[in-house]
Amino acid sequence: MQFFDTHAHIGLITEDPIEQLIIIQEAKQEGVSEIVSICNNLRDFYQIYDNLKTESHVYHSIGVSPSEVLHPGDDWEVKIKEGTQMDRVVAIGEIGLDYYRKFGDRDSQVELFINQLDLAAKKHMPVIIHNREAGKDVLEILKERLPERGGVLHCYSEDYEYAQKALELNLYISFAGNVTYRNARNLHETARQIPLDRILIESEAPFMVPSAYRGKRNRPSYLVESAKFIAELRGMDFEELAGILYNNSLTFFGLTAK
Repeated sequence: MQFFDTHAHIGLITEDPIEQLIIIQEAKQEGVSEIVSICNNLRDFYQIYDNLKTESHVYHSIGVSPSEVLHPGDDWEVKIKEGTQMDRVVAIGEIGLDYYRKFGDRDSQVELFINQLDLAAKKHMPVIIHNREAGKDVLEILKERLPERGGVLHCYSEDYEYAQKALELNLYISFAGNVTYRNARNLHETARQIPLDRILIESEAPFMVPSAYRGKRNRPSYLVESAKFIAELRGMDFEELAGILYNNSLTFFGLTAK
């Protein structure tokens, strides 16, 4: 079995380049054969990209998250355009809205989000979407601006009713370690019922550690526990689900199996 971690903040687990490589190798030993590295800002993107340039099974997403809305950089759009031409850059993200932390004002977040959606459309790339307590606005914007290549609602936190609306668009839904939490009944229902061909899985490391590892800092290798939990929820053979999740990831990012 092999797994594809579609969302890991490698640079937030550790800043040490050697430790980053160790974490990636550890994940590979547990069957996590591919990882998409996510950075919240462009400075970190270029640093992590350089640290991991020899790791052919690590892919990258480039973008400015809502947490950086007050200081995206004067040339952020140019840097994203340049980044999309780099080897193994497979998506724009994470981008979106976050009304929980109240980064800047809502209008500024919306403007940054829309601009990056439009950039993704021009570059013919999928988007990785952050949504925290902004579900209504995220969905309304995506109805009008979702790129042709589609997107993924990462670290899904809404209910099944919301998922049904999202699935009317060209969107995937990605589950992180919080799907394993006992009280996350809305996630359990969603993971149990949504079509198999629209599910992705992620570690969201170093955040959202699966319940089996509570108290530890999350790592990509721990993602296997989330996959096991979803297989149990759906009453599926674990190996069968693993294959579906892996192939869905390849399809979403426009990759072929190595």
